[in-house]
Amino acid sequence: MTVRDLPTLNAILNATATVLLLLGYRAIRARQIETHKKFMLGACAMSVLFLISYLIYHAQAGSVPFTGQGPIRAVYFFILITHVVLAAIVPFIAILLLRRAFKGDIAKHRKLARWGFPVWLYVSITGVIVYVMLYRL
Repeated sequence: MTVRDLPTLNAILNATATVLLLLGYRAIRARQIETHKKFMLGACAMSVLFLISYLIYHAQAGSVPFTGQGPIRAVYFFILITHVVLAAIVPFIAILLLRRAFKGDIAKHRKLARWGFPVWLYVSITGVIVYVMLYRL
Protein backbone atom coordinates (compact mmCIF):
# COMPACT_ATOMS: atom_id res chain seq x y z
CA MET A 1 0.00 0.00 0.00
CA THR A 2 1.29 3.42 -0.94
CA VAL A 3 0.33 6.90 0.20
CA ARG A 4 -1.83 7.35 -2.88
CA ASP A 5 -3.94 4.36 -1.78
CA LEU A 6 -4.84 6.02 1.53
CA PRO A 7 -7.85 8.03 0.27
CA THR A 8 -9.52 4.76 -0.74
CA LEU A 9 -8.64 3.23 2.62
CA ASN A 10 -10.05 6.32 4.32
CA ALA A 11 -13.32 5.97 2.43
CA ILE A 12 -13.52 2.29 3.37
CA LEU A 13 -12.89 3.13 7.04
CA ASN A 14 -15.56 5.86 6.93
CA ALA A 15 -18.05 3.55 5.22
CA THR A 16 -17.34 0.83 7.79
CA ALA A 17 -17.82 3.31 10.62
CA THR A 18 -21.15 4.32 9.07
CA VAL A 19 -22.36 0.72 8.93
CA LEU A 20 -21.21 0.06 12.51
CA LEU A 21 -22.93 3.24 13.75
CA LEU A 22 -26.19 2.17 12.11
CA LEU A 23 -25.92 -1.37 13.48
CA GLY A 24 -25.16 0.05 16.92
CA TYR A 25 -28.21 2.27 16.70
CA ARG A 26 -30.38 -0.67 15.67
CA ALA A 27 -28.99 -2.76 18.52
CA ILE A 28 -29.74 -0.15 21.18
CA ARG A 29 -33.25 0.36 19.81
CA ALA A 30 -33.72 -3.41 20.26
CA ARG A 31 -32.28 -3.09 23.80
CA GLN A 32 -29.30 -5.27 22.90
CA ILE A 33 -26.87 -3.35 25.08
CA GLU A 34 -23.82 -5.62 24.73
CA THR A 35 -24.23 -5.76 20.95
CA HIS A 36 -24.62 -1.98 20.90
CA LYS A 37 -21.37 -1.58 22.84
CA LYS A 38 -19.48 -3.80 20.41
CA PHE A 39 -20.74 -1.99 17.34
CA MET A 40 -20.07 1.44 18.81
CA LEU A 41 -16.56 0.49 19.93
CA GLY A 42 -15.99 -0.83 16.42
CA ALA A 43 -17.18 2.50 14.99
CA CYS A 44 -14.76 4.30 17.31
CA ALA A 45 -11.91 2.05 16.21
CA MET A 46 -12.68 2.70 12.53
CA SER A 47 -12.79 6.44 13.19
CA VAL A 48 -9.43 6.39 15.00
CA LEU A 49 -7.86 4.36 12.19
CA PHE A 50 -9.37 6.79 9.70
CA LEU A 51 -7.91 9.79 11.52
CA ILE A 52 -4.44 8.23 11.61
CA SER A 53 -4.59 7.33 7.91
CA TYR A 54 -6.00 10.77 7.00
CA LEU A 55 -3.22 12.59 8.84
CA ILE A 56 -0.53 10.41 7.28
CA TYR A 57 -1.97 10.99 3.81
CA HIS A 58 -2.26 14.75 4.13
CA ALA A 59 1.18 15.06 5.74
CA GLN A 60 2.61 13.32 2.67
CA ALA A 61 0.35 14.48 -0.17
CA GLY A 62 -0.96 17.85 0.98
CA SER A 63 -4.39 18.92 -0.21
CA VAL A 64 -6.11 17.84 -3.39
CA PRO A 65 -8.07 20.48 -5.32
CA PHE A 66 -11.60 19.82 -6.48
CA THR A 67 -11.68 20.11 -10.26
CA GLY A 68 -15.42 19.91 -10.85
CA GLN A 69 -17.12 22.90 -12.48
CA GLY A 70 -20.62 24.31 -12.48
CA PRO A 71 -23.29 23.61 -9.83
CA ILE A 72 -21.49 20.48 -8.58
CA ARG A 73 -18.72 22.76 -7.29
CA ALA A 74 -21.12 24.54 -4.92
CA VAL A 75 -22.54 21.18 -3.79
CA TYR A 76 -19.04 19.85 -3.14
CA PHE A 77 -17.97 22.86 -1.09
CA PHE A 78 -21.20 22.85 0.94
CA ILE A 79 -20.68 19.18 1.80
CA LEU A 80 -16.96 19.68 2.44
CA ILE A 81 -17.41 22.71 4.73
CA THR A 82 -20.17 21.12 6.80
CA HIS A 83 -18.19 17.89 6.95
CA VAL A 84 -14.98 19.59 8.14
CA VAL A 85 -16.69 21.78 10.74
CA LEU A 86 -18.63 18.87 12.23
CA ALA A 87 -15.66 16.47 11.93
CA ALA A 88 -13.71 18.79 14.22
CA ILE A 89 -16.16 18.12 17.06
CA VAL A 90 -16.84 14.41 16.51
CA PRO A 91 -13.78 13.19 18.47
CA PHE A 92 -14.92 15.21 21.49
CA ILE A 93 -18.47 13.89 21.18
CA ALA A 94 -17.24 10.31 20.83
CA ILE A 95 -14.93 10.61 23.85
CA LEU A 96 -17.72 12.07 25.97
CA LEU A 97 -20.13 9.36 24.85
CA LEU A 98 -17.62 6.63 25.68
CA ARG A 99 -16.76 8.20 29.01
CA ARG A 100 -20.40 8.51 30.04
CA ALA A 101 -21.18 4.97 28.91
CA PHE A 102 -18.21 3.44 30.75
CA LYS A 103 -19.01 5.41 33.91
CA GLY A 104 -22.56 4.08 33.75
CA ASP A 105 -24.07 7.55 33.39
CA ILE A 106 -26.58 6.31 30.85
CA ALA A 107 -28.97 9.26 31.18
CA LYS A 108 -26.26 11.73 30.17
CA HIS A 109 -24.94 9.31 27.53
CA ARG A 110 -28.39 9.01 25.98
CA LYS A 111 -28.96 12.78 26.08
CA LEU A 112 -25.68 13.48 24.24
CA ALA A 113 -26.23 10.60 21.81
CA ARG A 114 -29.55 12.08 20.67
CA TRP A 115 -27.69 14.81 18.80
CA GLY A 116 -24.13 13.44 18.81
CA PHE A 117 -25.03 10.27 16.94
CA PRO A 118 -26.57 12.10 13.94
CA VAL A 119 -23.54 14.42 13.78
CA TRP A 120 -21.11 11.48 13.81
CA LEU A 121 -23.22 9.63 11.23
CA TYR A 122 -23.34 12.72 8.98
CA VAL A 123 -19.56 13.11 9.18
CA SER A 124 -19.01 9.44 8.32
CA ILE A 125 -21.39 9.54 5.36
CA THR A 126 -20.15 12.86 4.00
CA GLY A 127 -16.57 11.63 4.32
CA VAL A 128 -17.38 8.95 1.76
CA ILE A 129 -19.23 11.47 -0.43
CA VAL A 130 -16.26 13.85 -0.38
CA TYR A 131 -13.97 10.97 -1.38
CA VAL A 132 -16.22 10.03 -4.32
CA MET A 133 -16.53 13.63 -5.46
CA LEU A 134 -12.80 14.33 -5.14
CA TYR A 135 -11.28 11.09 -6.42
CA ARG A 136 -13.94 9.30 -8.46
CA LEU A 137 -15.88 11.94 -10.41
